[in-house]
Amino acid sequence: MLKKMAIGLVLVFLLCPSVFAFDHNHSNWNELLQKHVHWINQGVASQVDYAGMQRDEKQLQAYLDELSAAYWSDFSRWEKPQQLAFLINAYNAYTVKLILSDYPDLQSIKDLGSFFSSPWGKSFFTLLGKPRSLDEIEHQMIRAPGAFDDPRIHAAVVCASIGCPGIRDEAFVAERVDQQLEDSFRRFLSDRSRNRYNAQNDRLEISKIFDWYAEDFSSGFRGQDSLAAFLGNYAELLADDENARQRIAAGQVRIEFLDYDWALNDLKR
Repeated sequence: MLKKMAIGLVLVFLLCPSVFAFDHNHSNWNELLQKHVHWINQGVASQVDYAGMQRDEKQLQAYLDELSAAYWSDFSRWEKPQQLAFLINAYNAYTVKLILSDYPDLQSIKDLGSFFSSPWGKSFFTLLGKPRSLDEIEHQMIRAPGAFDDPRIHAAVVCASIGCPGIRDEAFVAERVDQQLEDSFRRFLSDRSRNRYNAQNDRLEISKIFDWYAEDFSSGFRGQDSLAAFLGNYAELLADDENARQRIAAGQVRIEFLDYDWALNDLKR
């Protein structure tokens, strides 16, 4: 009987290794981020030391191998916060891997696309048992209706560009994912180069991200059914003047979208 039980346990480990092995602390990725991500502009933006990431590419690949070892059968049993942290970290780690595929001979992630396809549409990795692209992670898994329904993810999944929100210097983890999302979103809104109230023309000038994904910010998150209402919750980050803050909170300020800077968010030396 004991022999049969032992054989059974061995078979379980051989057939379903990821059930027991996946590291929800994302330790390898966390170490890389702590080492190679640098906050700038008083912590509202960040830059990535891609040269350093390149030197540590073996550790990056080890983390990507951990991600690829997880199957959908495992993922479907995880708690929602574990799933979300997994997908955000996967998106960001594979984005770094994509940048390193042609680093330092590129000025923008868009250089990795072609006339026929974008870099986000490339299926260059395996995740949850299938070939995937960055677009699939973001649009079909994270943004899928009913999956997470949290527009703050747009400050978490980053596109390796100056115009995008700063990548964190730590991995997302299930126990703190809500706080991390809120912190990342507040940092992004606090960056006056990308989001600000312009008193001269009485306009709220904000990132193009809010234009591209307007439906996400108008989908009822925390009871907000419009972009203006969503931003109104963060009025204190967008303006210094109290009167302007009150008008932003009331949705009384016209919104304009800023041009997006696609230059690589590489560490300036």
